[in-house]
Amino acid sequence: MEKIIVLDFGSQYTQLIARRIRELHVYCEILPFNRPVSLNSEVKGIVLSGSPFSVKDPNAPTVDTRQWRGKVPLLGICYGAQWMAHQEGGEVAPSQIREYGRATLQIDLPEHPLFAGMSKASQVWMSHADSILQLPPHFKILAHTENIPVAAYEIEGEPTYGIQFHPEVTHSLEGKQLLHNFVVNICGCSQSWTPASFIEQTVASLKEQLGNDKVVMALSGGVDSSVAAMLLHRAIGSNLYCIFVDNGLLRKNEFEQVLETYRGLGLNIKGVDAKQQFYDALRGISDPEAKRKAIGRTFIEIFDEEAHKIQDVKWLGQGTIYPDVIESVSVNGPSVTIKSHHNVGGLPERMKLKVIEPLRSLFKDEVREVGYALGLPKAIIGRHPFPGPGLGIRILGEVTPEKVRILQEADDIYIEALRRSGWYDKIWQAGAILLPIHSVGVMGDERTYEQVVALRAVHSTDGMTADWVHLPYELLADISNTIINRVKGVNRVVYDISSKPPATIEWE
Repeated sequence: MEKIIVLDFGSQYTQLIARRIRELHVYCEILPFNRPVSLNSEVKGIVLSGSPFSVKDPNAPTVDTRQWRGKVPLLGICYGAQWMAHQEGGEVAPSQIREYGRATLQIDLPEHPLFAGMSKASQVWMSHADSILQLPPHFKILAHTENIPVAAYEIEGEPTYGIQFHPEVTHSLEGKQLLHNFVVNICGCSQSWTPASFIEQTVASLKEQLGNDKVVMALSGGVDSSVAAMLLHRAIGSNLYCIFVDNGLLRKNEFEQVLETYRGLGLNIKGVDAKQQFYDALRGISDPEAKRKAIGRTFIEIFDEEAHKIQDVKWLGQGTIYPDVIESVSVNGPSVTIKSHHNVGGLPERMKLKVIEPLRSLFKDEVREVGYALGLPKAIIGRHPFPGPGLGIRILGEVTPEKVRILQEADDIYIEALRRSGWYDKIWQAGAILLPIHSVGVMGDERTYEQVVALRAVHSTDGMTADWVHLPYELLADISNTIINRVKGVNRVVYDISSKPPATIEWE
């Protein structure tokens, strides 16, 4: 499979470079700058990312690009461009006028293949303190801006290019065209990497890797585990054993609804009612981290017990996705440790199983595209992110069955109102939180002293940052009135208008 390699020097935009290339239906992988890159027929080109370092910094990340130059096309972005110039004897120094934000790229050679289809004066996004003041003799300037003489260059006689701006951000209005020119026109990629091709290649690979082996997998009702399970199901059929645990912390009626959906998809699935075990494990615990650990520990015990009822299982399926993998890659050292944020963390060691992760090369939006191509229902693919510990971390303080009932009822009213009003699909994540306080109210001329529910709704693209959603007052009023009138134990509803940062999406 043809691919582009993105070498990460620590830029905040590295993931975005990869996402933009994949949007062109070209597969790419992110590797730390110090990971050896073996050139073969699959590797069509290499992109060098930006970095928070200066090339003059003694601790700056370095790599000898001469090992690849002339063999495959190279594109250095910001730090990557500065490093290649510096490596060949060019002068890189702090800019007299630092450029952060929008700038106008003046293309000196508009007929150059790197700029095909772009305006001669193009808006780009700059973010750099250093500039290339002098290029080595065999380098040619391709573009400049008002403040810097070298905004783009090529090395004469080879397809190696450097650009000072960031084509991967939307503020570079023609940045995607430049990436298309590099990846498609210069590197010669065929743009054949699509959800359908991913499914075909992945299923074939899974069949070869697993053969007649049995795989056990925990399902959560979320998009990642569901898509991973469907890929495994296509590859090995009934040799995939799925387990869906009701931890008593799911949304109202979610266990029954999701279980029925999975069975309708033909999955070999077993539902396990373990509500009481989780409630017992959470009794008397108020600390958020202690609750998470108690929920995780109980889940492992139950899943382990159920999995051992299946004979001769050799593999554990997991819904790990690409951000889980690359966020844990250190660009300051060769060691790579995958984050332990899988739904079933701790199980591989306990059960002595090999791990299979069909989605470990996909971003979240790509997982959704594959899910639609597999025919998964929108109820699963379009589902809002839901925390692994469920309502256990949306009930602040100790978790009890009665508090779960109250929150399930309030949350159900909230989510259904968002669906009816058309807001659900406009929101990244929404949910209700039960606060550990009581407030005075009045109902039917009588004093009440009941609990408070907070509503949360945020816009986001990846969950790393988020902003609160400006829901209409009329909708909020209707939701508040309905919750207070129908949910016994609640007499006050508030709306969370905090962004991330400084607040997190979940309260615990």
